[in-house]
Amino acid sequence: MKAYIETESGAYEVDLETEEVGPADDADVHGPEPPALNLPRLVAAAAAGSTVVAVVDRKPPLLVSHDAGVTWREGGGGLPPGFAVALSEDDPDLIVYASRNRLHVSTDGGTFWHALAVELPAIRAVSL
Repeated sequence: MKAYIETESGAYEVDLETEEVGPADDADVHGPEPPALNLPRLVAAAAAGSTVVAVVDRKPPLLVSHDAGVTWREGGGGLPPGFAVALSEDDPDLIVYASRNRLHVSTDGGTFWHALAVELPAIRAVSL
């Protein structure tokens, strides 16, 4: 799976398995329109099916819903503040969370996280 990242220095493509980084078209970076959420301190959000993940300006930095935003649980304990998030349309348990310069990946719906080794310029957006 590939993630497309918009940074202050341009667009990049990151292979989530090999962690290889390459250039990307700006068009690849902008994924689906984020859901409209009425959450305090909302930074970014993404949805796939009934799964919604919201980045909020607090600790922990994520709120996760599996019922289209009716109920929420906290997620991302231990993650740094975030700027963007993306979910896989094919597998909503695959979440990519962007902190300032690094991507964090969860394959279990946001319970456990793995930080990719690659560091990028300041991240503005991410899509899958």
